[in-house]
Amino acid sequence: MRAMLRWGLAAVLLLGFAPSAAADSPQSQKSPSTTIVWHSCGDRLECARIRVPLDWDHPRGRTIGLALIRHLASRPEARIGSLFVNPGGPGESGVGFVRNAGDELDGWGDGRFDVVSWDPRGTHASTPVRCFRSQRAADTFWKGASIPTTKRASKAYSRKVADLAKRCGRISGWLLPHISTADTARDLDHLRQLVGEATITYAGLSYGTMLGQTYANMYPRRVRAMMLDGVVDPVQYMRSAESRTAHGVQGVDEVYDQFLTICRQVGPQRCALAGGKRTPAQRMRTLLQRVRQSPIPAPQVAPPGALDEGDLLLSQFQPLRAPADWPLNASQLKAALNGDASDLEAGARPLLSLEGWTATTTSTAISCADAGARRALKDWPGLMQRYKRSSRMQGIVNGWWLWAPCAAWPVRGEDAYRGKWNASTKTPVLLIGTRYDPNTPYRNAVRSQRLLGNAVLLTHNGYGHVSYQDPSACVERARVDYLVDLVAPAPGTVCEPDQSPFGQGSG
Repeated sequence: MRAMLRWGLAAVLLLGFAPSAAADSPQSQKSPSTTIVWHSCGDRLECARIRVPLDWDHPRGRTIGLALIRHLASRPEARIGSLFVNPGGPGESGVGFVRNAGDELDGWGDGRFDVVSWDPRGTHASTPVRCFRSQRAADTFWKGASIPTTKRASKAYSRKVADLAKRCGRISGWLLPHISTADTARDLDHLRQLVGEATITYAGLSYGTMLGQTYANMYPRRVRAMMLDGVVDPVQYMRSAESRTAHGVQGVDEVYDQFLTICRQVGPQRCALAGGKRTPAQRMRTLLQRVRQSPIPAPQVAPPGALDEGDLLLSQFQPLRAPADWPLNASQLKAALNGDASDLEAGARPLLSLEGWTATTTSTAISCADAGARRALKDWPGLMQRYKRSSRMQGIVNGWWLWAPCAAWPVRGEDAYRGKWNASTKTPVLLIGTRYDPNTPYRNAVRSQRLLGNAVLLTHNGYGHVSYQDPSACVERARVDYLVDLVAPAPGTVCEPDQSPFGQGSG
């Protein structure tokens, strides 16, 4: 299952200036779809495109397009129904997710479900948010942009954020008020009806758990089964951009400390940062101090460059999510300590590419529609010290990279759902919380279990963002039992990963 997230981070290409978006202009008056016409688009894959209301409060008004995909059940003779999946983000492509990981997702339901997903409104092939009229304009705007770590750079970045928000408003102002999580939940319920399901079976990952909790509270009687892995705290998420930033990074340093502790325990044969008189934690402090003073050469990337503090922090975004990457990450960090940061710089650059910035902007647009910022943009450079205290590794990254634009965002979401979050579903909602998750801390799953009227928490005593990053046969069995037979694990169930970080038997 690890391949799914690999794809998600590498291919979240939200090219909002793509010509395909032109067909879904605000002038479009096509009627909402009442049926789905599927066509083959790969082995056991079918694709389609439907139209839904821009504003569900005015169903006969303007419409937008949604791109759909389904992976047909591998055991059609035992088919139960459709399993809807959302890979997170917000803004990751459900179409790409199923296209690349359909066979694995098929296994979640023991081959007995058609796995259905879609590109949520505002993203990818579903009427994407557009902030530039051409690729050249986007290239020019983002060229040389990086995560600011100094006061001077922060002021310059604030001006860029304000400019970005204005550009998004000019081009996509008609769309931005209608891309909230609640809007997508209404789309999901419409999809449920169109595929012929009386109730929904749903699996949400990361932000997909926010969509799931929103749906379950808006339509509790329409839930057959709902599995949420890597749980978002809906109260904190919906409070403000500042709350999302401060709360969302609170688990990062705990995971990073685990990385360093286990590295020290397994020794230099398994972790390149271990061994000698200095601990891995001491070596990391040295590396951070060094990049603050001067960038470290990265001669082996194309074009050659150097790793600064912002790039170093960005380079750790993916490895912390995937414990299988910990040995390689340790080797790359050691190489940087020895004077060659090429591999770390290569890891950071995709997130600073045009595709990376565009993906982030679309993710931001959805979050801003859900809950904006409470503080003016001029206050955000000062707020970064607060976020850095929440996480020395990712506080600044998430603050600037994801949610600072909300402080200058040109519109408010009109349709956001803000609670309550305590609805009861007939079948308990299955929450899967990984003990050391850098992006959705375990405490989130505990909180949601208490909030929801009927939920059970399965604890994955492992590492990484969402449980499949750290495979566990125990979790896999629980997932199948729940989705297929509606049998939830007993309260207090704890699953162990199949392998410890840095190899079998470590830790």
